[in-house]
Amino acid sequence: MTTIAAVRGALPDHAHSQDEITAVFGDVVLGKALHRRPLLERVHASAGVTRRHLALPLESYAELGGFGASNDVFIDVGVCLAERAIRDALDAAGLGAGDVDLIMSTSVTGVAAPSLDARLVPRLGLRPDVRRLPIFGLGCVAGAAGIARLHDILRGQPDAVAVLVAVELCSLTLQRDDTSTANLVASGLFGDGAAAVVLVGEHRARRMGLPAGGLAPRVVDTRSRFYPDTERVMGWDIGESGFRIVLAPTVADVVEKYLGDDVESFLAGHGLAIGDIDTWVAHPGGPKVIDAIVRALDLPADALDVTRRSLAAVGNLSSASVLHVLQDTLAGRPTPGTPGLLLALGPGFCAELVLLEW
Repeated sequence: MTTIAAVRGALPDHAHSQDEITAVFGDVVLGKALHRRPLLERVHASAGVTRRHLALPLESYAELGGFGASNDVFIDVGVCLAERAIRDALDAAGLGAGDVDLIMSTSVTGVAAPSLDARLVPRLGLRPDVRRLPIFGLGCVAGAAGIARLHDILRGQPDAVAVLVAVELCSLTLQRDDTSTANLVASGLFGDGAAAVVLVGEHRARRMGLPAGGLAPRVVDTRSRFYPDTERVMGWDIGESGFRIVLAPTVADVVEKYLGDDVESFLAGHGLAIGDIDTWVAHPGGPKVIDAIVRALDLPADALDVTRRSLAAVGNLSSASVLHVLQDTLAGRPTPGTPGLLLALGPGFCAELVLLEW
């Protein structure tokens, strides 16, 4: 099995209450369409978010230029947050930059060539022979999918150390003068942040003495699921103004239609049922999506409380969110030897399931 040796999040320094962000983002998004402000305020108030961290000072968003200017900020701020998250995760795992054999970076809120991981090699002091794997386009599912794909690699490299870093600066995709309901929702739901996970192969974990007291969960198995005819459920339309959100009102419906059967089938292959899972680590897609997961899996009302608290504290961080939820879950010290399930959903529309043992 692969072991998650450490996970650490990093957030920008600019933090504001939801009410403060609503007041400023409303002006940017609505322009002269003042008749839409009551709707924007209702949408923001119902997002389940009380506070968010932003890549820029709040007042800067009114003057932020086009796609190029936003993407420059993405690279500058994103690399700094990624560096902080990786350093913290490596320190927590008791490892150094020279121990890293593979780094995977993922984002869906900006583009960079050289990629973020390439820019991190000299900053972190990674070895010149480190293998790099940048991933773009998976969106909110990428935190879970990144763990799953690194698990696939480490099964064949049991002595190796791998790092996943997710960087999402969602505020930089804010669309000016776009009064669509999807843009109103996005402007109230998504926050900025990064997270890094250190994973080690089976042999390396044994030498490190992992797992230790349930704080270094093992990845038992993973499953990917792609849903038909859902390309316009979630994603981006990319144009001159940058990333324009695609967010259909049917997201929760897709979750309820498919997720229960997928989870049941996946767990059954390991002799488990939904009721056997002690700990759920779910991506905080939004209140409706969280409620849909609870209904689809027939979970106790409090099963996703850590997910709801993460949404309230920092918003939806796209690919980095489920990793923040994982860090918060580990802080609660799950019972060693019990199973857990990490899951996320994203553009495609798709799901990624990761069976853990604490």
